[in-house]
Amino acid sequence: MQLLDWIVLIASLIFIVGYGLWKGRRNRDIQDYLVANRSMKWFTIGLSIMATQASAITFLSGPGQAYTDGMRFLQFYFGLPIAMVILSIIAVPVYHRLKVLTAYEFIENRFDLKMRALTSFLFLIQRGLAAGLTIFAPALILSAILGWDIIWTNMLVGGLVIIYTAYGGTPAVNTTHLYQMGIIFLGMFAAFFTALWFLPDGIGLLDVTQLAGKMNKLNTLDFHFDLNNRYNIWAGIIGGCFLHLSYFGTDQSQVQRYLTGKSEAHSKLGLLFNGLVKVPMQFFILFCGIVVFVFYQFITPPLFFNAAETEQIRQSSAGNEYRQIEVRFNRVAEDKKKHVLELAQAIREEDHVAQSVAQIQVLEKQASLQNLKQEGVALLRKNNPQIDPNDTNYIFLYFVVHVLPAGVIGLVIACILAASMSSTSAELNALASTTVVDIYKRFSRNKNNARHDLRISRLATTLWGVYAIFTAIFVSRLGSLIEAVNILGSLFYGTMLGIFLAAFYLKRVRSNAVFTSAIVAELAVLTCFQFTGISFLWYNVIGCLVVLSLSPLLEIFLKKNPSKRQRILRS
Repeated sequence: MQLLDWIVLIASLIFIVGYGLWKGRRNRDIQDYLVANRSMKWFTIGLSIMATQASAITFLSGPGQAYTDGMRFLQFYFGLPIAMVILSIIAVPVYHRLKVLTAYEFIENRFDLKMRALTSFLFLIQRGLAAGLTIFAPALILSAILGWDIIWTNMLVGGLVIIYTAYGGTPAVNTTHLYQMGIIFLGMFAAFFTALWFLPDGIGLLDVTQLAGKMNKLNTLDFHFDLNNRYNIWAGIIGGCFLHLSYFGTDQSQVQRYLTGKSEAHSKLGLLFNGLVKVPMQFFILFCGIVVFVFYQFITPPLFFNAAETEQIRQSSAGNEYRQIEVRFNRVAEDKKKHVLELAQAIREEDHVAQSVAQIQVLEKQASLQNLKQEGVALLRKNNPQIDPNDTNYIFLYFVVHVLPAGVIGLVIACILAASMSSTSAELNALASTTVVDIYKRFSRNKNNARHDLRISRLATTLWGVYAIFTAIFVSRLGSLIEAVNILGSLFYGTMLGIFLAAFYLKRVRSNAVFTSAIVAELAVLTCFQFTGISFLWYNVIGCLVVLSLSPLLEIFLKKNPSKRQRILRS
């Protein structure tokens, strides 16, 4: 990175932290600190919802996901607009009518304290771990670029977020999200158009699309129903809808964003705005990865995108063997480049015979490159058994650092850091809310001490931030981060959604039946994760349906067996 990059990056970080501290100066109690005194407008709510979901993982791992696996990950978001409409109709009116500070207050109102404790506990487990992931992603960037130790880098990134989130609370989180999203969009657009600019003469956006399609990267829609296929239209619409219903309807990090709305209408508009904008936004992020993929059809890519691991093996006793694989890889990549140019020319001339011939040759070379990469990764793992063999998270980072010009590098890195800070701050804010409102205040003797509650909220934010930093230190081997964070959520979201839907619709079902059903549902989901190949999107469906189908049956059983009910109550 050059001086201009550092100026852009540091100025962005100072502005975000400073603005967050300034916005939090007027907090007087937890109503101000946790829900911004319910004063936010729909536009701020909508962008805050998007910023909470779109962490650095989205912008770091998303393009790499498209580079390696094509556009099919987009199907993951197809259920989101449906979920936003449903939540606007069902959840928002209830939350606003009850004026809750957390979603789990509603669960106690409907059931009892142990159900509130269970849902709070499920949220705290998964969101606390997810916060570690969102800190690790930008720490990965800085450690790779600067050569810093990953542990100290995690502490630096997490510490910056803790400073303004612990002091400023929800007002700081929501308002900084506005500017963070501005930096994010500016950085991604800069990367996208710079990548197009550096393509060979005569290769434009239309050529990128056509070449990517011929190389099976525009696999956006898959109508084949397969429970073991992570991304198809059915998993996206059905499983994705359940996941997003759970995430936006029961996860306090998102619920807290629209609890701040100055009216029910503003909260609804914020959710619907997210439903309209999120899918096109994710399409653009993934398509950035497609442009990078096509760029590396004309410029030889590295055998392995993790530059630190590559340099390590070159200095080892296996260095000569690895370099020999690189030579073979580069030779095949040069041959492939010729065929890609032939394919582009055939497409331009609408010569279908030549297109078919060139496409076959390109795909054959692509398969050869993949085999050589696997050979190189096997050698890397032999040299260092602890290495992460998946370099998806490093692809876009490598492109940014080695291709983009000065100034743009700093802007893109600022974009990714802003995304991380926006998501992490919302997570820490929500974790503190749940800890204080759902746990601490239920047992505290200081029921009406506003200053005391405010101090405890800031302390809880800080402690959860420290926990997230330590979690970040241990998540370096999870493969594609954008998949890892969604798999983690799916282990818990289905059960949580089932609890909330039972609270909304199963009016005759009481706490004990739902509590037992939720435990069974969570065990079923964890069993599917551990022992089956079922796609993670279906975990949300499974967990939800187990709760909704089992709890009415248990309620009937408990009514017929009152002694059994008493034993469950005592337990």
